[in-house]
Amino acid sequence: MSDSPFVLPPAPETLDVVRERVRLRPFEERDLEAMAAYRGDPEVCRFLPFEPQSPDDIRHRNGHLMGGTSLEGERGGVMLVIERADDGAVIGDLVLFHLDADAGSAEIGWVVSPAASGRGLATEAVRALIDTAFEVYGLRRLVAQIDADNERSAALAERLGMRREAHFVENEWFKGRWSDLLVYGVLDREWRPTQTSGS
Repeated sequence: MSDSPFVLPPAPETLDVVRERVRLRPFEERDLEAMAAYRGDPEVCRFLPFEPQSPDDIRHRNGHLMGGTSLEGERGGVMLVIERADDGAVIGDLVLFHLDADAGSAEIGWVVSPAASGRGLATEAVRALIDTAFEVYGLRRLVAQIDADNERSAALAERLGMRREAHFVENEWFKGRWSDLLVYGVLDREWRPTQTSGS
């Protein structure tokens, strides 16, 4: 039994996070085709823990997170799609999961369509996710685990001000090679939330 002072607040009943150019909302059945368009790309999946996915694959792997807003439970987590604000197109998805309730900590991850890259939309979306994790879910620490060869994701974490806390060398046989793992972290007291925070 832990003597941790951390207390997880109740999960929100609904979640709708709006920023200047992106909107985050819970993943739904209607998103499967759009998600499969980028999750079905071998290059997108190169550093992810799954092979290219069809709508059925996404449903099988992530269906338990559909519409959910709670981090708790054996398979708890929140999966949000990233909508482009100007046309409502789904351009990626984010996950907040692996809750450690005693530590007030969770992991974040992201998958973004190549069609949306190079415009800062992924940075805006992940920043909004971190805002939400700290402000709405009351977490005190977040981590992101990134394949060391995934230079774009590592650069995104660093742009956001996450701290590189570990570099595990050849720690896992992953997709035909020994891969290095980078671990990034940030504490709520270190984070500067977006001024236009909404949920």
